[in-house]
Amino acid sequence: MKDSFVSAWQAVDTVDGWLTEAQARRYFDAVSSITPSGQVVEIGSYHGRSVIVAALACATSEIEVVAIDPHAGNDRGPREWDGTESDGNSDHRKFLDNLAMAQVDHLVRHVREFSDDALDDVPGAIDVLYIDGAHRFAPAASDIKHWGERVADGGTLLMHDAYSSVGVTLALARRMWFNGNWSYVGRSGSMVQYRKQRLTWVQRPANIARQLLPLGWFTRNLVVKTAIVLKQPWLARLLGHDGATWPY
Repeated sequence: MKDSFVSAWQAVDTVDGWLTEAQARRYFDAVSSITPSGQVVEIGSYHGRSVIVAALACATSEIEVVAIDPHAGNDRGPREWDGTESDGNSDHRKFLDNLAMAQVDHLVRHVREFSDDALDDVPGAIDVLYIDGAHRFAPAASDIKHWGERVADGGTLLMHDAYSSVGVTLALARRMWFNGNWSYVGRSGSMVQYRKQRLTWVQRPANIARQLLPLGWFTRNLVVKTAIVLKQPWLARLLGHDGATWPY
């Protein structure tokens, strides 16, 4: 049922979320490349913007797309660490409505649990893992470790808000930068892509260096966020940002 990326992007035009077009394209291409019997797992779906793109990228309906999100009302967006049950239930209804609107509700299996509690709900190897869950260091590092271990050799890990969120960036530094089992592929804005493959000792220094290069962009993002919090949009604009929205 593979759709074109243009159609997939149009399908999520009105769906709330922080996935940019370039990031959606990277996700779409990763899912498009897996075998017809593969599995896609997404951690942190919010209103469904990203998982709709993944579902529309599937070559056949035999590919399982799993969306893990507790819709608990917390971690809903920038600086929204706490929330209410009402917020969570509203997000859940919106998520289901958006999947139905995009006609992919029959292709996505939603696991309404926190990611640490959902490990037993997803059997088998993962071909594409997309993480956009809690952005604090501990849960982000846990997602990378425990879910990353489930990715098949040659599989893909995509992580959102890298080099933008301090917690996510520290988690990547801890789990990925010096890890000889993951090759850094590149990034689209704040989304980074890795391929699971064993690196030789000769390959590792270059792999580490590629992951350190975006630290300048990371520093710029921290200054932009500070400017937004302090209501100094001129400083964000000076750094090439629009001065209002959170950098992604």
